[in-house]
Amino acid sequence: MSPSTRLDSGDSRPIYRSQHAVHAGAEPFGTRHRDREQKRFAVLTAAADLFISQGYRQTRLDDIAERLTITKPALYNYFRSKQDILLGCHMLGHDIFDRGFEDIEREGGDGASRLSKLIRVYAGVMTEKFGMCLVRLDRKELSAAAQRQIRVRRRAVNARFERYLEMGNADGTLMKCDPKFTSFAMAGALNWIAYWYRPDGELSSGQIGELFVQSLVRRAAL
Repeated sequence: MSPSTRLDSGDSRPIYRSQHAVHAGAEPFGTRHRDREQKRFAVLTAAADLFISQGYRQTRLDDIAERLTITKPALYNYFRSKQDILLGCHMLGHDIFDRGFEDIEREGGDGASRLSKLIRVYAGVMTEKFGMCLVRLDRKELSAAAQRQIRVRRRAVNARFERYLEMGNADGTLMKCDPKFTSFAMAGALNWIAYWYRPDGELSSGQIGELFVQSLVRRAAL
């Protein structure tokens, strides 16, 4: 899955960017010719690294600014608050999901094949920093309105699991199961990847996805 993402936070101006496009947090701020959206993405990238490594509450705006080699007041040109940055990290994580979902729908297939692709996408997202933010950063740090936005998007992910499970039940490619219960069990197992995955570990993101497909997808005997 491509790591391209869509930024959709405070000012709701969407973009697509590769997470690997920003090699050093300060680089986008090194020239005035960098566009505003790339700088917003750089702020989110630096913040996500810090939020994950030292915790949301322990991370100050000063820390983010220092990582980017800019002043703290300069951050307010791109985000209203630390909460706004946190919301942006969550939204980027869901945007990565959405890009993977679009690929699944475009490719089509039966219920079992779509579910397998969904698990691979989910596992891949959990190994990305913005995917980790979805699991490891507490949504309760956000305002009630922001939490509602995130709940809507989380429910959309769970609904996709349910839909593919229902499709597999109907077309006979999956063993019969309770789609709602099974979707929660699958998502719960996959979420833990965000805690134990290490980029320098023995398994690549793709290998992890394949192992989860083997463990979670119960194909019907045809």
